[in-house]
Amino acid sequence: MAESVQRPPFDPELEAALALLSDQLPPTITPEMIPLLRQAGPGLDPGVDAALDQAGVTRRDVTVPGYGGDEIQVSVLRRRDSTGVRPGIYHTHGGGMIMGDRFVGLDVLLGWITTLDVVVVTVEYRLAPEFPDPYPVRDCYAGLLWTAEHADELGIDLDHLIIAGASAGGGLAAGTALLVRDEGGPALAGQVLIYPMLDDRDATVSTTQIDGVGVWDRGSNRTGWQALLGDRCGTDDVSVYAAPARATDLTGLPPAFVDCGSAEVFRDEDVAYATALWHAGVQAELHVWPGGFHGFDLMAPHSALGQAAHAARDAWVARVLGA
Repeated sequence: MAESVQRPPFDPELEAALALLSDQLPPTITPEMIPLLRQAGPGLDPGVDAALDQAGVTRRDVTVPGYGGDEIQVSVLRRRDSTGVRPGIYHTHGGGMIMGDRFVGLDVLLGWITTLDVVVVTVEYRLAPEFPDPYPVRDCYAGLLWTAEHADELGIDLDHLIIAGASAGGGLAAGTALLVRDEGGPALAGQVLIYPMLDDRDATVSTTQIDGVGVWDRGSNRTGWQALLGDRCGTDDVSVYAAPARATDLTGLPPAFVDCGSAEVFRDEDVAYATALWHAGVQAELHVWPGGFHGFDLMAPHSALGQAAHAARDAWVARVLGA
């Protein structure tokens, strides 16, 4: 373990949860661990359908064109009793660019679907290192274009369509929003960037503070970025769509919700991105949850901090969607 600098303490309730998780979650993910982590991940297992059925949500899987015209899959999720045209959420899942599937974070999506009666489209973008940049963000953008083109069929109100993602999915959501602006994609009403992975340069204070501790530490982050970018990682040859923290022009982007924990690698890049949005005249709401580790709201949803994070996020989504 590298010598780390003093970090903000974990919230006591979350630290207890982290201790219980420590046997299952190594603090540092190395490239050699990627195949095993994919095998141990949630997968497209029967538990997904059981959770959907219990929540009264229908699922429709569709094969759509991804980057370069290759086939990828999306799932359209909608409340079983929903009718007519509803607001839409396009979802890009987390997993450090290297693992996970389109149902990671399903509980959050189900909350939005059941409470706000939104239609969710969640995309199965291709993962690094087998499919390095630009495949992940370009797959996400292609899936969004498909969603907009089929909005009538899907029952989505294009005036009330937002993009949402957590961790790597938050970075992909931010990169997709930049592509929408620059390439004339469908106008987005908002972007929900949940502790987003934005910066490949490994140069912030928070990345040095979270080294060998918590969930998704500095070493894991290097693994994820190097899988995505290869030898380009940390050089000048990195697109703003891959690493949105590198963008110098954030004008014309949709309103953003940005949150993170005070004790996670992404803290400083997330705060900087929200600040850069304000500097560009873009509306943004920022929350830095004191003592939060990466993904605390998913791993300890019943904690006081986890409930507060969900409530703040849900309120923003409901306000922006008018749902």
